[in-house]
Amino acid sequence: MIEVVVLNFGTVLGKKSERLVIREQGKVVKEIPFRDISALTIAARGVSLSSDVIRECIEHGIQINFLTSSGRPYAKVTSPQLSGTVVTRREQILAYNDARGAALAIAFVEGKLKNQANVLKYFAKYRRVADPALYAELEARLARLEAIRSELESLSGTTVEELRGTIFSIEGRAAQEYWDGVRLLLGERVEFTGRERRGAEDPVNAALNYGYGILYSHVWGAVMLAGLEPFAGFLHTDRPGKPSLVLDLTEEFRACVVDRTIVGMLLRGGTVKMEEGRLTDETRRELARRVLERLEAEETYEGRKHKLRTIIQRQARCIASFLRGERRYKPFVARW
Repeated sequence: MIEVVVLNFGTVLGKKSERLVIREQGKVVKEIPFRDISALTIAARGVSLSSDVIRECIEHGIQINFLTSSGRPYAKVTSPQLSGTVVTRREQILAYNDARGAALAIAFVEGKLKNQANVLKYFAKYRRVADPALYAELEARLARLEAIRSELESLSGTTVEELRGTIFSIEGRAAQEYWDGVRLLLGERVEFTGRERRGAEDPVNAALNYGYGILYSHVWGAVMLAGLEPFAGFLHTDRPGKPSLVLDLTEEFRACVVDRTIVGMLLRGGTVKMEEGRLTDETRRELARRVLERLEAEETYEGRKHKLRTIIQRQARCIASFLRGERRYKPFVARW
């Protein structure tokens, strides 16, 4: 199964028999059987697709994602049947005001911080001999990150509202240590002064934001397939148009999917090119390729090897099962 990513302005998507037909400048550049497509992501302006393509995608369970040039998702086309599970959504709404919601919020941050630590450990292990001074600095930040993470274990409170401020304080202090560690790793290879979110114009943050957009689309699809309400989260606050639960689950996977991929690319001599404050088309294609490749990589999950994209889907289903009282929820932590 492959994910089709459209990055060129003016691309036309059509259907021929059981195949998706991709045309650029009037010429057919690729034909792909719909049965071989896992998702269709459109990350360019001026792209046209027929209603036949949309219907065929829905019938094959293919979600269509739309991203801006900076990687921010702004639309998704899915089957209305995905929102047909009532019991799970009823429990999801009720859980916000009881201990289940608090437990999920803590778990999402615990997973995020453990994966951030493991990303630093992954890159630090290659510096133990090659650069002992850098290794020592990274170890010091890892120790502080772990001390901050351990504060999650002593939280007291029964609802998300009671705990959210403390949880975000823990997350914020840990993030400072983590991103400082990333800055040390990158050194003089590329300028990176710290994490910036929307509107970032430096190469590293622009690349991270673009990668997060691709990840975010996969998480959204997994949340919907699990029968969950994307806009009813626990860690992130409610706001019209804000898919809080998608953002919640994305936190677990940011470091192990996107950060590791982009930091690794830069440390191996890769470059991120910008034009007029935005990523070049060539860079966006390369970033998309690398992030999607990482999603195809296997990690150990519940005693067996699974692709990361499959693990995301399984974690979404675990949230649903936890909300229905069928099992406990354990955040995913990637190996290092």
